[in-house]
Amino acid sequence: MIAGAGGRAPARKVPSELRLRVLSALFLVPLALAVTYLGDLWFVLGASACALLLLREWAAIVGATRSGSGLVFAFAAAVVALLAAALGHIAIAFALLGCGAAAIFAFGMLRSDEPVRWLAGGLVYAGAAGIVLIAFRAGEAGFLTILFLFGIVWATDIAAYFVGRALGGPKLWRRVSPKKTWSGALGGLGAALGVGAAAALVTGVAGLAGWLIAAAVLSVFSQAGDLLESALKRHFGVKDSGRLIPGHGGVMDRLDGVVGAGVLGYLVAVVASGVIGDPVGGLVTMQGY
Repeated sequence: MIAGAGGRAPARKVPSELRLRVLSALFLVPLALAVTYLGDLWFVLGASACALLLLREWAAIVGATRSGSGLVFAFAAAVVALLAAALGHIAIAFALLGCGAAAIFAFGMLRSDEPVRWLAGGLVYAGAAGIVLIAFRAGEAGFLTILFLFGIVWATDIAAYFVGRALGGPKLWRRVSPKKTWSGALGGLGAALGVGAAAALVTGVAGLAGWLIAAAVLSVFSQAGDLLESALKRHFGVKDSGRLIPGHGGVMDRLDGVVGAGVLGYLVAVVASGVIGDPVGGLVTMQGY
């Protein structure tokens, strides 16, 4: 190696965060699409694995990794709830999840153990995400529903990142996430509306207005999920939820938008359709398609 000025070897260029993000996406996006396309057991296993990783990272953030029986019970409750969802019992899955979280919270109160009390919230966060994804994919329009959800979250995330960096401006919520701007949030919303318009054009199902409203709502929920994770990490003084994904951090850092859009979007669909197991199918039926 030829030495540079002063006898030092030229420093290697360290890959940027953006480059790592792109390389990770080139692997993760095709994997997510493949699992979504295969559906059935493959998707259940993928969604369940993500949910359990989310619970693990939440436990690490709140300092509950050494909670012993509390942590074991949380994972056991998550597995049982996810199994119920996989068998098609969505309402029962949510009931099991709620009972498990209540039991963990009560256990934390009895022991005056704050990390265990926070762990109850992690069980709801991670478990609900897994259950909702399983319910969406198993529905009448499952493949399209998951593709639309992913498309909205990815478009929102990418556009918010680049528009925010390019335009800057007033901060969205400085105390929670100093780097996020209103310009980025609006850029992400605009990109999501583009995905909604494309979905209306390609599918021919429902009208353009319905797709645009769904896209806008899911984009806002996706950004809310991102802010929720940022608030949690800032509260506990943690930068990343983990180091599993280069350029992104942990699984929670990558799926926070999916959790926000998926869980909140599912609740809206259930309220609108009155159907728990397949709310999207219920909405489609109501529209006469």
